[in-house]
Amino acid sequence: MPGQPAHATFVAFPGRNFKGRVEVVYPSLSAEKRTARVRIVPPNPDGILRAAMFATVQIEAAAAGAPLVTVPDSAVLDNGIRQVVLVAAGEGRFQPRSVTLGVRGDGWVQMTDGQRASERVVVGANVLIDAESNLRAALQVFGNGDKPPAGQPGAKP
Repeated sequence: MPGQPAHATFVAFPGRNFKGRVEVVYPSLSAEKRTARVRIVPPNPDGILRAAMFATVQIEAAAAGAPLVTVPDSAVLDNGIRQVVLVAAGEGRFQPRSVTLGVRGDGWVQMTDGQRASERVVVGANVLIDAESNLRAALQVFGNGDKPPAGQPGAKP
């Protein structure tokens, strides 16, 4: 958003931090890179900064008022169509939960829907847990004659 504080470090000036504000967020996006152009104007009293210089920029997020629900980005399983986190259901069990993601930054991602702040999620080895559950589901489809144990999905009384 215009007016948000920004911090830039330029390749040409290592170790120096330039502060500025977002002046314009251009309305078009790059489909290939999924990026947007933003104009940030830091003070330049010495005239050392030039257009098209390479920089790393951090834009401070605006405070929203209500606390955000965030998880480490390693907790999110993303297949390109659906985003899921594995929520701890107790007794070593996990429940896959579809979530809607918000902003990302510094290794964290905002959950805008699908998860409550009080819920614990798997942040490590979640890919292995997901792979094991997919394998179990695939083996059940083959119907190799084995009956699931009592109390398990698919078991008959």
